[in-house]
Amino acid sequence: MSVFNSPSFDSHELVAFKNDPRSGLRAIVAIHNTALGPALGGCRMFPYASPELAVEDVLRLSRGMSYKSALAGLPLGGGKAVIIGDPATMKSRSLLLAMGDFIEGLNGQYITAEDSGTSVADLKIIGERTAYVSGIMDGSQFGGDPSPYTAQGVFYGIKAAMAFRHNENSLQGVRVAVQGAGSVGRYLTKLLIAAGAEVFIADVNAANLSLAQTMGAIPVPVADVLGLAVDVLAPCAMGAVIDEQTVGLINAGIVAGAANNQLAMPIQGEQLRQRGILYAPDFVINAGGIIDVYYQRAEDSSNSSAAHVERIGDTLQEIFARAEKTGVATAQIAEQLAEEIFLPPVKTAAA
Repeated sequence: MSVFNSPSFDSHELVAFKNDPRSGLRAIVAIHNTALGPALGGCRMFPYASPELAVEDVLRLSRGMSYKSALAGLPLGGGKAVIIGDPATMKSRSLLLAMGDFIEGLNGQYITAEDSGTSVADLKIIGERTAYVSGIMDGSQFGGDPSPYTAQGVFYGIKAAMAFRHNENSLQGVRVAVQGAGSVGRYLTKLLIAAGAEVFIADVNAANLSLAQTMGAIPVPVADVLGLAVDVLAPCAMGAVIDEQTVGLINAGIVAGAANNQLAMPIQGEQLRQRGILYAPDFVINAGGIIDVYYQRAEDSSNSSAAHVERIGDTLQEIFARAEKTGVATAQIAEQLAEEIFLPPVKTAAA
């Protein structure tokens, strides 16, 4: 399959492939748009069933980063890296060093950070071979881990959605179903419970689920979490969870979570609108992590990250209001706002 023929190719500026037989590294870096600055995005490691699926994922994720950075008000473009392989069995120091060489060879066009399947410790090894790494600052509040800021942004986003839909600023007694008990899902659970919410949580990883349960979350089967009768559904696992089959199962008035690319296709955003479900576009609500790694690279304080992340709620309120006024899906409104920022204006022919 040609990258140019991929349904997820969106005038990407660069798609680079790396194969290093000595370390076992097979990786792809996609740079979507650098109009606002160098492309910054996480490095994901996942056992994709095929190279074609890895290409689709990196194209979708990198595109989302352009929109995310633009609406977060950051001087960054959109990029992403994926490593094909099981992080539990295939990750090694030599593989991570080879990934560092790969990124260094892109000459600063792409800056990497933590993502699913990689950790701050992994990024530090990658950073031995390249300076184009962020999210590894030991002096930051969470030791370089951007997950808490991602969760904080989702928390503010849920509050903004509740305020818009129900004119309610408190989360006391609000029922939230969290799909995914990884780092972000657990931090979000902690914040929600502290605010008085009742949290139901599902995860395929028993250890993650147990940790969330000790915080006071109520475990539910993975197969049931999308259809729970709750106020808010917070997808915090892998993407494309809302597709043509699952969109009709959702039994929450609000969808607001941390996962990237929650909508399998744009039509699902319109289907949610038609069902009266308020959707917080993922690339807006989950921008806390990229905000934090930006400030880490700028060697700014954690206070700057926290203040910037809090503005996510204001951006969502603007999107919700425009969507309600125009009758257009929130995801479409968010994309239009982002494109006004990072795409050049279309020139019209002179009369």
